[in-house]
Amino acid sequence: MKETFGQRFQRLRKRLNLTQEDIASKINISSQAVSKWENDLSAPDISILSSLADILNVSLDELLGREVIKTEIIPLSQRKDINSMLLKILVDSDQGDKVRMNIPVAILMVCLESGIAMPSINGKDFLNQIDFGKILSLIEQGVLGEILSVDADGCRVRIVVE
Repeated sequence: MKETFGQRFQRLRKRLNLTQEDIASKINISSQAVSKWENDLSAPDISILSSLADILNVSLDELLGREVIKTEIIPLSQRKDINSMLLKILVDSDQGDKVRMNIPVAILMVCLESGIAMPSINGKDFLNQIDFGKILSLIEQGVLGEILSVDADGCRVRIVVE
């Protein structure tokens, strides 16, 4: 079940050990208003969303429930074996299709060495326009998380390394 705004807001508030009253006093509203948000009886006004995100130390995307994948560079001493890593390609097509590919990085390396092209999606070959050699280089340098996010021809492509 997807987390509601109220559930997410309450979780983020409690993570910082803030009370409803703490939130209310920071933005000059009543604690009852905060309670209504958490019970999904109402929602905050759009004009205070940015302030709420700042108070909760999250992005607006995270506050509103959009999937957030952080990108980080892992120190050499903490990196896992590249052969056990996974490359995820997430495509939302202009025709409403959702394509999710999970490719072991070891397989990606073999495909790059042998020149195998990426498959087309709905007849579009935009994946072949991505330099997977450079993506592999980033992986080898310890980059984890979202490496690429592109909107092209009405499709959204995201590449994530785990």
